[in-house]
Amino acid sequence: METDGLFSLAQPGGVQTASPATTAFSAPSADSPLPVRMRPAILDELVGQEHLLAPGSPLRQLVTGASPMSVILWGPPGTGKTTIAHLVATATNRKFIAMSALSAGVKDVRAVIDTARRERRYGGAPTVLFIDEVHRFSKTQQDSLLAAVEDRTVTLLAATTENPYFSVISPLLSRCVLLTLRALGDDEVRRLLRRALTDERGLGGAVTLAPDAEDHLVRLAAGDVRKALTALEAAAGTAVAQGSAEIDVPTAEKAVDVAAVRYDRDGDAHYDVISAFIKSMRGSDPDAALHWLARMLVAGEDPRFIARRIVIFASEDVGMADPQALLVATAAAQAVQQVGLPEAQLNLAQAVVHLATAPKSNSVTMALGAAMADVRAGRGGTVPAHLRDAHYPGARGLGHGRGYRYPHDDPRGVVTQQYAPDDLTDVDYYQPTEHGAERAVSERVPRLRRIVRGQPPAGRPAAPPTSADRAAGGAPAPDASRSSLNDAPPAPPPATDDVPAPEARADDSGETAGEEQP
Repeated sequence: METDGLFSLAQPGGVQTASPATTAFSAPSADSPLPVRMRPAILDELVGQEHLLAPGSPLRQLVTGASPMSVILWGPPGTGKTTIAHLVATATNRKFIAMSALSAGVKDVRAVIDTARRERRYGGAPTVLFIDEVHRFSKTQQDSLLAAVEDRTVTLLAATTENPYFSVISPLLSRCVLLTLRALGDDEVRRLLRRALTDERGLGGAVTLAPDAEDHLVRLAAGDVRKALTALEAAAGTAVAQGSAEIDVPTAEKAVDVAAVRYDRDGDAHYDVISAFIKSMRGSDPDAALHWLARMLVAGEDPRFIARRIVIFASEDVGMADPQALLVATAAAQAVQQVGLPEAQLNLAQAVVHLATAPKSNSVTMALGAAMADVRAGRGGTVPAHLRDAHYPGARGLGHGRGYRYPHDDPRGVVTQQYAPDDLTDVDYYQPTEHGAERAVSERVPRLRRIVRGQPPAGRPAAPPTSADRAAGGAPAPDASRSSLNDAPPAPPPATDDVPAPEARADDSGETAGEEQP
């Protein structure tokens, strides 16, 4: 790029032409698109961004040239980012360079900066550099702006539809004022449609818009003024071609029949929508969950990504309250692989409804998190000797497996025995809820813990340890390290408070008197 002739052609309003990588803002012509013709000429015509228009606000200072601060404009499409750039371009005593991140490179950026620095050195006008879609700049390209923005060689005006905290490097973000533009509400879009119908820059009263047709255009625009005005212009052309002076619903439907889905698989909306999807299922709202599922499917989201999130959710948020949820979720994921879209969207929807309406429990999530926290903190120690593998030569000589009690040899299938490391024997990671199927588990777990830990049933004193109990703790006892496949079972253990004697009777509760049932 030849920098000497880069900015030699001055344009009206202080706009300069650079190279194919930069563009100048020209005045709209009679055949310009309606959104271009209706672009606000002054800041007070900007609709929907009142939170940025207070006296002395950074936006007003930027447009009027009162302050050379650099600004990043962040907002959805059709909210006025390019309009603000046009308003800045018309300010006096400033050179305005417009650049698109889609076509510009580091060389182009450095050329603009070098020229701005040279002109500033000789007392020339300050330079405002507008970069559209700045999130498409690479890290290297964004790095090339840092020094010039830092010393105000250029005033940066950047626009992005993506979350700048994800898409703009932190050093550049810290050197700029971030202004967030909001999506326009229905009333604000309606106001701009009515302005375009009557304004001489727009349709100049050539057609009218029926109320129900207006509602249709507002709904399909989904807060995007550019889309609303484009649809209005198309509908007006159709009406005129049909010899009608009114735009009715059929005419509006011919102009645009599908609402824009604001979704970017690689951007901020991707994370926002999947977050809303998961939170809707967690909140037991199947209708909202289906909406977010539909939005992802219509926008072309990878169904495998959706299926993975559903499978994770089944254990993370439903868990033991409905153990079947994981089976449903994995079946849906398998259907996505084997069937594919569009048919597999029904499998996903079924899984979503099941998960959203299922009882919820995060007890598994919390239990694992607590256990991992202890592991990271260094708690746990070595594996108890009686739990170690005793199936290789020499293991028994080391005491591995000695004293292990085989639960299947007990009539209840559970015995008193230490399974946790020495410093975690009384830690309760799993805290079952009373939700759904986990209610039965919550009744069973305390009984299991009492038996395993050798604690007496509720309300009864502890009995002195038996030889079997001593064996469970690893004290000298007959070697019980064996497999049920190759060893004969030992003699039944003696009766204790936890193991019923043969003559035990049943009480009115249906449980055996004196027996702690697992």
